[in-house]
Amino acid sequence: MSKPLIIVESPTKAKTISRFLGGEYTVEASMGHVRDLPKSKISIDVKNDFEPTYIIPPKALETVANLKKMAKGAPSIILATDEDREGEAISWHLVQALGLGDEAKIAQGKEDKRIKRIVFHEITKTAIAEALKNPRDLDLNLVDAQQARRVLDRLVGYELSPFLWRKIRYGLSAGRVQSVAVRLIVEREREIQKFVTEEYWGIEANLSKINDDKKFIAKLHSVAGKTLGKMGIAKEADAKKIVSDLEGAEYKVAEITQKEVKRNPSPPFTTSTLQQEAARKFGMSAKQTMVIAQQLYEGVKLGEEGHQGLITYMRTDSLNLAASALATIKQVVNEHFGKEYALSEPRHFTNKSKGAQEAHEAIRPTDVMRKPADVAQFLDKGQQKIYELIWKRTIACQMAQAVLEQTAVDIEATNRFLFRANGQTIKFDGFIRAYTEGQDEKAEDEIEGVLPELSQNEKLKLHELLPLQHFTEPPGRYTDATLIKALEAHGVGRPSTYAPTLSTIQDRGYVNKLDKKYSPTEEGFLVNDMLVENFPEIVDINFTSHIEEELDLIAEGKIKWVEVMQEFYGPFKKHLIEKEESVQKQIEVSTIACPHCGKMMLIKYGRMGKFLACPEEGSKITQPMPEEAAKIKELEEKTKGEMCPICGKGMRVRRGRFGFFLGCEDYPKCKGISKIWNKTGFKCPSCLVSEDRKDKPGDVVEKKSRGRGKAFFACTRFPDCTFVMNAKPENQQQLDEAYKNWLANPPKPKKPYSKKKKTSE
Repeated sequence: MSKPLIIVESPTKAKTISRFLGGEYTVEASMGHVRDLPKSKISIDVKNDFEPTYIIPPKALETVANLKKMAKGAPSIILATDEDREGEAISWHLVQALGLGDEAKIAQGKEDKRIKRIVFHEITKTAIAEALKNPRDLDLNLVDAQQARRVLDRLVGYELSPFLWRKIRYGLSAGRVQSVAVRLIVEREREIQKFVTEEYWGIEANLSKINDDKKFIAKLHSVAGKTLGKMGIAKEADAKKIVSDLEGAEYKVAEITQKEVKRNPSPPFTTSTLQQEAARKFGMSAKQTMVIAQQLYEGVKLGEEGHQGLITYMRTDSLNLAASALATIKQVVNEHFGKEYALSEPRHFTNKSKGAQEAHEAIRPTDVMRKPADVAQFLDKGQQKIYELIWKRTIACQMAQAVLEQTAVDIEATNRFLFRANGQTIKFDGFIRAYTEGQDEKAEDEIEGVLPELSQNEKLKLHELLPLQHFTEPPGRYTDATLIKALEAHGVGRPSTYAPTLSTIQDRGYVNKLDKKYSPTEEGFLVNDMLVENFPEIVDINFTSHIEEELDLIAEGKIKWVEVMQEFYGPFKKHLIEKEESVQKQIEVSTIACPHCGKMMLIKYGRMGKFLACPEEGSKITQPMPEEAAKIKELEEKTKGEMCPICGKGMRVRRGRFGFFLGCEDYPKCKGISKIWNKTGFKCPSCLVSEDRKDKPGDVVEKKSRGRGKAFFACTRFPDCTFVMNAKPENQQQLDEAYKNWLANPPKPKKPYSKKKKTSE
């Protein structure tokens, strides 16, 4: 007799669930979506209630055929895809793709009666068993919300992108969420460009008790009773005058103010706060964080325990924790930290994010008893970092407040000048003992440190009086953490969209990411300005936020998805037609004469940025911009003598999507390429002693690590040669010493990286 069939999205998830069910069920993976809109055409019938036409993509045909065979004889078909809108839509598409009911039958509840829908927010034996006991029907409101988002984004992308092709260049794209993200980055860059730096000065006194050389810093706070603001001392001359006036002054304690301050922990993680914190603490991109979180959710092999899901569902904006989890957390706090760190009653958090959905749980370990040290040997470095982050944050959110004593000491120097020193001591560390949230930027008024015991009217010893020059700084460029925070604060996007949005705007070439910070490209400025001027509603933060709210209302069954499409599409299409006629194609004339026709060449935009083109119709004469031509010449000098690694012929400097590289001069016959390295001038010592590599040793070159972009030096023949050193070798002796150290402390072999297939967003 056939077993009941359970369908999930991914093979890892299938493997984990199958192990829990002990062979009583057949568990198979759909490999994500089994139906989608075709890429070749818009496939939305705007005249017929925006009816989408779905197809089974070629890559899913074999999977669908196999699932159909299995479903044929199964006594029940259990759809166990993720519990969010995307997961619900995958289940809805599966019913139709497997021939178990069409859209009308599903809507009327007349699909194949063997179908059951189960959901769970953690992949554990208990959660799966509980879900199987409580199946439900497909939630068509969730499906409609997902379909509305898909149709809306298809309409914007497929109708607005061609407009950009015709007015700027082919291959550009616009998107409801991505274009808002680019706008935020462009506007921040313009703030930075307009920013005028101002000079200001501060006076710091380096003081100590009379008979103690342990120093502390006090900053000049007021002069003659008038408080100095940040810009209170504008010129160096004014600062020097104050220092001169203070010569020979006596410093004594005028007033001591002590205040007890209680601090609460941060709430448990949502998708966005996990991405922000991983970016702050580890320099991980949102995409990296979500890949690792997906692995931890779907299951990691823990030795004899087999595959275990280690965290709850990672696409959520809820701050809730299950009652059972709260009870276990309290037990762990009692055992691991002590009773004084535990709460008598659980702490609950309120979500301040616009449009947050509170139905699910926050991200937490599936078993809080499973400490990071217990699983460390089974996880790679990235998994270990993210699991420990989630475990600590979950524990800390249910720990006692931290109690701090903040002290402000006012110090008189003559009757006119008043200095202030701030400090703090921790009276009870509370949750800080487990975890403290990272910061995007250090606050200006951050407490400096611990002060010595001081008393009223106590005289102090001056060690040094320093006038310090400062300059106002422009607002910082967005990082992954601050951009996600801004999008969430404005209600733009949802947990599933942050990571793909940040990847998309980089892939499209609208922004660069240098030192973990986003800056717009010329193309990013151009496309943003075109959209802001002509389609302000698409890149309007409030409009995009309003659409997200309407999608939430569709999911709750309060409005119909077709109504939302009608409200949006009519004005959008009318506006698009008007702009098609009124907006002229972007044409910029250079001051460089064309070698072909003698006329001034046109500045055009291609996939690799700006280039010069002959203005004559049909001419294919092009050349790089002057600054690019100069860069190419410089790189040609730097790489003179480089030979193709495939055919041995010479190499030429070429420009690709990710910058300059070397390509074989015999292209397209030979497709040999290599990077343009910053060479140190030394050959790799490991290659020189290798029988396999000594005839063609690699060079020791500068490289950048993926995590925080830190420079290190390694062999160009990686992965054949793994020689690496931290500092740039200045001479042969330093290189030889580094090689000896490397031999004595060989790098640990890395676990093979298996790229997981993307399931749902």
